[in-house]
Amino acid sequence: MRFYRNIPTVQAMTFDLDDTLYDNRPVIQRVETLAAEWLFSQHPISQNWTKQQWQDCKQQVLKQDDTLKHDVTRWRFQQLRQGLGHLGYDDPKAQSVAQQLIDMVLTWRNEFDVPCETHDVLSQLSRNMPLVAITNGNVNVEKIGLSHYFSLILKAGPDGRAKPEADMFDKAVEFLDLPKQRILHVGDHCVTDVGGAKRHGLLACWFNDRGVTPLESSRLKVLPDIEISSLSSLLTLLP
Repeated sequence: MRFYRNIPTVQAMTFDLDDTLYDNRPVIQRVETLAAEWLFSQHPISQNWTKQQWQDCKQQVLKQDDTLKHDVTRWRFQQLRQGLGHLGYDDPKAQSVAQQLIDMVLTWRNEFDVPCETHDVLSQLSRNMPLVAITNGNVNVEKIGLSHYFSLILKAGPDGRAKPEADMFDKAVEFLDLPKQRILHVGDHCVTDVGGAKRHGLLACWFNDRGVTPLESSRLKVLPDIEISSLSSLLTLLP
């Protein structure tokens, strides 16, 4: 654990989920592979576009509605719907296929095991202070077995704009009813987690398990209060 500033006693913590409490990269890689396989096999028309064309479609729907960046599920749905429409499906069929695939994606999304260390750390922390989950993603916290550690779970889309915007940070502060400088936000992302927490007055803990130094991270525009490489380091902050 590395301290960049002196901090007061931490009375509550908020947590990013993906790539902080578990490695989300292999999960998403698997989901993308399964989604492509299903779409190509069940709806061969989708193969008329290259991977790049599908990515271009994703960016195009965002240009049409920039609120989609705050809800990854809705964004994916619109990408599929409009892409299939451009390829020749009428809108009812495109919507139906898009929803079918979204439903499967949301199932595959939660098919992984959370590390034992995460359970151990959250268990000990939650017995001593309130914890809040704040995620830009669409993981089902109950299905992956973490919901009982959190007093509140906030998701971008249903609960406001994605980090680093203020919406979910403000909701967490209001719920916890504590001074912002007593709430530590823990997350791996330099912009959405570290930058977002500091911008909105919370303490920030950078979960850096990749061994990148602050100077090597071009996206780290403001230093966190604390840097850790292992979640268990957080236990040293318990009173």
